[in-house]
Amino acid sequence: MIKLIAATNNAHKLKEFREILGSAFDIRSLSEEGFSIEVEEDQDTFLGNALKKAREVARLTSHAALSDDSGLLVDALGGAPGVYSARYSGDNATDESNREKLLREMAPFTDPDARGASFHSSVVICFPDGKTIAGEGDTRGRILFEETGENGFGYDSLFYSYDLGKSFGMATAEEKNSVSHRSRALTDLKSKLSLFISED
Repeated sequence: MIKLIAATNNAHKLKEFREILGSAFDIRSLSEEGFSIEVEEDQDTFLGNALKKAREVARLTSHAALSDDSGLLVDALGGAPGVYSARYSGDNATDESNREKLLREMAPFTDPDARGASFHSSVVICFPDGKTIAGEGDTRGRILFEETGENGFGYDSLFYSYDLGKSFGMATAEEKNSVSHRSRALTDLKSKLSLFISED
């Protein structure tokens, strides 16, 4: 079993990491390992932020570190909120305030076809020796006119998945994990990790 320290204490992300990567990995949160650190996400790409967090956690813990950065890219908003998805409505943003802002920004776009959007995820494992492996994933959909469903987190209740034919907020964890950006990024990462381990 490969031990990975996740560069997050977000319970939703940890649950998805564990469900998608499976039992071959012992994924531990920072708090479970006795660490309390906050790495500033100041890069201009998802991959840049994920790399920065993974490298810092690997350095501090001396263990392989798993990190992701993900977000929502709305076509009509020029790709916003993008890397600012988690703090779209300001420094004290909450999931609710972010969704409220998104609905306000999307109000002028009354045609569903003009409300296309993607979720993107970049995931990285950084080893203490500095070696890194990265995976990328995307999923397409559109922004709904109102929140639908109570499952998931973040923007899930506003994101209608073309793959599922319903919002992520209405999807079960299993359904979401079968098509989500994070699932696809972790699957990409897992395939590269298998090659990495076999080369060693």
